[in-house]
Amino acid sequence: MPSAGTSRRAVLALAGGALAAPAFAQGRFPDRPIRLIVPWPPGGSADAQLRSLAELSAKTLGQPVLVENRPGASGTLGAQFLTTQAKPDGYTLAQMHMSIVRRPYIVRTPPWDVTSDFTHIIGLCGWMFGIAVKADGPIRSWADFVAYARANPGRLTYATSGIATTNHLAVEELAAREKVELVHVPYRAANESAVAVASGEVMCVADASSWAPLVEGGQLRLICVWTAERSPRFPGAPTLRELGYDMVVTSPYGISGPKGMDPGVTRLLHDAFKAALMDPANVAVRGQFDMPLEYYPTAEYQQFIARRAEYEQAMAKKLNLRID
Repeated sequence: MPSAGTSRRAVLALAGGALAAPAFAQGRFPDRPIRLIVPWPPGGSADAQLRSLAELSAKTLGQPVLVENRPGASGTLGAQFLTTQAKPDGYTLAQMHMSIVRRPYIVRTPPWDVTSDFTHIIGLCGWMFGIAVKADGPIRSWADFVAYARANPGRLTYATSGIATTNHLAVEELAAREKVELVHVPYRAANESAVAVASGEVMCVADASSWAPLVEGGQLRLICVWTAERSPRFPGAPTLRELGYDMVVTSPYGISGPKGMDPGVTRLLHDAFKAALMDPANVAVRGQFDMPLEYYPTAEYQQFIARRAEYEQAMAKKLNLRID
């Protein structure tokens, strides 16, 4: 039978262990709503997918996951908030995407180190990018697009969701290969740029598939997609590879938090978001926007971000990219 001193030491050890245990192990995380910053206006494909993810993950987490839209600055305001104001307690998260990874290499004063200033939680999915033009306009195919650009230097305007976004850089690479001069017209979000083409403000949109309803409605014509294979939804649109360019552009994104998050909290969030990502309801939303699955668990997502940072740094140097 243990002595009184032994029992007392055991009780103190147990108490100390309980005090040292992280909050999530005691059922205290989350004990209030979680904020998920979406750095785009409501209505776009990423907003729809992340809103669905937030609603579904709340069922697992037992607390609401509230989406907060913070558009502007090419979709980097969420990252800015994480690095300047958010606590690493798991209650403030944001979408992580390629413009955030790229930004330190295209500005004079890097705002963050993407490999060390965030806690990368999970990779989710990407986009089906493509170029769409006004259905009754002069361009009916990619060949027409190139021919018009060559015959009218500096007159072919294209819209994207922001300066130095993945789609912006992809079009500039295509223009450089064809030796044509295009005029970039950035909008705050892909759905806004698609409407601008339909109304005649700009000649084409190069962005994610928020243009899809207007293509299906007959207002826009899709002249190419940037996925590895043709889209089952738009089988008439060739891929960039079919057009002679060895390019596949999907721009995967995920969810990250501030640096220094508790690994247990990170794991709990990852598991809840993964369950939501694989839920048929979220699969349906991704299918609506033709968004390819690009799931990465936490460790692999961190590795992906590190590899992508090296690539973006090399491309920024190669193309001499600067936005300030």
